[in-house]
Amino acid sequence: MVQILAFVCLLGSVLNDVPQNTIPSSEFQLDGDFLLGGLFNIHHVSSPLHLHRPEAIDCTSHSLILSSYQRFQLMRFAVEEINNSTSLLPNISLGYILFDQCSDGHSFPSILNLISVNGLIDPWGEPPKNLIGVIGSHTTPKTVSVAPLLMMDLIPMVSYAATSSEFSEKKTYPSFFRTLPSNKDVIEVIVKILKHFKWHWVSFLYNDNNYGSDGRELFIRKIQDTEICLAYTKGLDQRTDYPQIFRQINTLRVHVIIVFATEWVVEVLFKSAIQQNVTNKVWLATNAWSLNRKLPKTKGIRKVGTVFGVAASATTIPGFSDFVHSAKAVALCENAEQETFCNQIFNCSGLSAADVIDADPSYSFPVYAAVYSIAHALHKTLECKVGRCNDNITVYPHMVLAELKKSNFTLLNQTIHFDENGDPNYGLYFIVFWNHNGEAQEIGYYEFFPPFHFVINSHEIQWHTNGKVPASVCSQECPVGYKKEKAGIQNCCFNCEICQNGTFINVTEDPYTCVSCTDAEWSAEGSTSCSLRVVEFVPFTDTGAVVIMVAALVLVGLNLAVSVLFAINFNTPVVRSAGGPMCFLILISLTLSSLSVYFYFGQPTAASCTLRFLPFLLFYTVCLACFVVRSFQIVCIFKIAAKLPKLYSWWMKYHGQWLVITVAFAIQALLLLIGYSYDPPKPVNETFWYRDKIVLGCDINLKASSTSVIFLLSLCFLCFIFSYMGKDLPKNYNEAKSITFCLLLFILTWIAFATVYVLYNGTYIQTLNALGVLFSLFSFLLWYFLPKCLIIILQPQRNTQQYFQGLIQSYTKTISQ
Repeated sequence: MVQILAFVCLLGSVLNDVPQNTIPSSEFQLDGDFLLGGLFNIHHVSSPLHLHRPEAIDCTSHSLILSSYQRFQLMRFAVEEINNSTSLLPNISLGYILFDQCSDGHSFPSILNLISVNGLIDPWGEPPKNLIGVIGSHTTPKTVSVAPLLMMDLIPMVSYAATSSEFSEKKTYPSFFRTLPSNKDVIEVIVKILKHFKWHWVSFLYNDNNYGSDGRELFIRKIQDTEICLAYTKGLDQRTDYPQIFRQINTLRVHVIIVFATEWVVEVLFKSAIQQNVTNKVWLATNAWSLNRKLPKTKGIRKVGTVFGVAASATTIPGFSDFVHSAKAVALCENAEQETFCNQIFNCSGLSAADVIDADPSYSFPVYAAVYSIAHALHKTLECKVGRCNDNITVYPHMVLAELKKSNFTLLNQTIHFDENGDPNYGLYFIVFWNHNGEAQEIGYYEFFPPFHFVINSHEIQWHTNGKVPASVCSQECPVGYKKEKAGIQNCCFNCEICQNGTFINVTEDPYTCVSCTDAEWSAEGSTSCSLRVVEFVPFTDTGAVVIMVAALVLVGLNLAVSVLFAINFNTPVVRSAGGPMCFLILISLTLSSLSVYFYFGQPTAASCTLRFLPFLLFYTVCLACFVVRSFQIVCIFKIAAKLPKLYSWWMKYHGQWLVITVAFAIQALLLLIGYSYDPPKPVNETFWYRDKIVLGCDINLKASSTSVIFLLSLCFLCFIFSYMGKDLPKNYNEAKSITFCLLLFILTWIAFATVYVLYNGTYIQTLNALGVLFSLFSFLLWYFLPKCLIIILQPQRNTQQYFQGLIQSYTKTISQ
């Protein structure tokens, strides 16, 4: 702050050395009870200034900006209109002192003269008498250079065009207001346009100063977490290599260019674009140049592509045209002569009234509103009533500032009021495009305040692509069912990868991830949603299930019939040789084993899964143990009895067969109890083999059940050995052969089932499993018991004691020889 004040004092002392000129100046000054300052860039310094000491700038030697001169005249008109009003400041006259602020950083004499008293500046003294506010500046850099000098004394500064968001910081700019929306709102509209036309790959060219850098930062923040990517960005100044910029843009295949710059920079940009033969681009203009009257009529402008623009309301100010014609007729700028300040010089003799009226109207209403906002604030400060104001009140700028914050009045059917940051709390932006007639045609609008309407009439746009909306993307959108894989750091550049089976893509939520379906769902390759899997199991009503259950009932019936037949003929040799009482245990075991069959059907439960295997494993073990004993007894009878009579005697004395059966049953029961306690069979939804189905089945822990299965197979193997040892028994006595054949059928049945189980895992694997159990049971019933039943019924002569004794004696004589 000390350096700023020292600089102010230094420049203030220079004012006395500034040459005074006798030139036409009545357009720049007007006496009144209260003064308004005005800062307009009627001329523009387009090249850098290299000054070795503080000195005044000859603005008239630089290029004229006709639209700024129009705004300059508009402020004069507004003050004159207020002075002629009987309702606003009725007995108070407003005066003004206006300046041509043609340079961003070298126009201090203007503002210093404005805040000086008798040519001197006292930073710690009272503000200049009667100065109640300043209208301007036009650009952000010009505003930044002079605003701190006004902020020190809280002099209201109402800008009509400085849109940088930094001015909304009230700690730095406490007395700053503006009548045009900030850059934040301009960027909001631009992003909405990009989203509307799905332009995702854009470049951003900007003034290399506070204004452009602010717009660039706002744009980058706004497009975060969107599908819009900034492919290229570059600041523009006097040293910019425009051909290099266009080469870079073409290399990146960018077709949409946002130009966040002032009109004089844009004129140079388009001149270079035409020279470099840049074609088929979409240019997005800010309100700074969208309504430019000169550029749309430039030769070759049609080749560059389609120009869109965001424009403030170009409101027609009633009476302004008459005022300009009247001012030109009087020719005040040529005839009036009085002592003036150096940058209040402008020779307007070469301009007609039509030239001024037809200039770019972008900021006409904001200038008009800025003047009226201070006038209304002064009206409130002076406690004006109908016909008169209180002229006994000493007015200071901070008093006007307080009322300015509370502004709420209607101007040309628009309610003017500001928010807490001094930004306008009203208005909208129009969306325009440059048609083939060289005019900015309105095609839509965006309201900044509720209900936030955004409207674009795309049918009125004359595209350079012959009616088709041009595209601007880094990568073409992925086909349906494909996810995006980033190719670099930009979201817009990507490769496409199809989503595999069991996954889907939801591009509205996350276009980069294939989401897995749940276990109850499925999807084909390239899906955008999951479908519910069909739940399958073998119901009790299934034809195969019915046949198997009926067959199981037949098995039970046959077991019962055989039991009755064997009970009637219990003392006959056939029944006694088949096992006698053991036959009934075998038949009961087969019957109890058949219970497993009924639990293979219906929806699996924990109980049904347990009962699928428990009865068969437990009672079939008893059945196999009986046959192990029977096989062993056959060998003993015909071989061991002849050679080892004592062993045979011991076996018969202690009922060895029943002991073996009991031990086998106990071991298997214990193994099943331990295994099922560790991890019992439970229902499982099989989803691996079929993507569109859920096959309901039972899950068996192989580790938990392996011991019981191994024990069962051990009995089968042992039984097979004993029965095979009796292969050379008499042909007419074929009990061992029957057991061997039954065991072969049992083994082949489960080998076949295991083969099918490996190749097929569908719903009917449960049916095949039940069928395997049933075959295992029928093998013993049909090939062991049925032949004996046929002998009892059809060949009773073979069922006599003499017949069997004869066979045994004949075999004994044969082996003894």
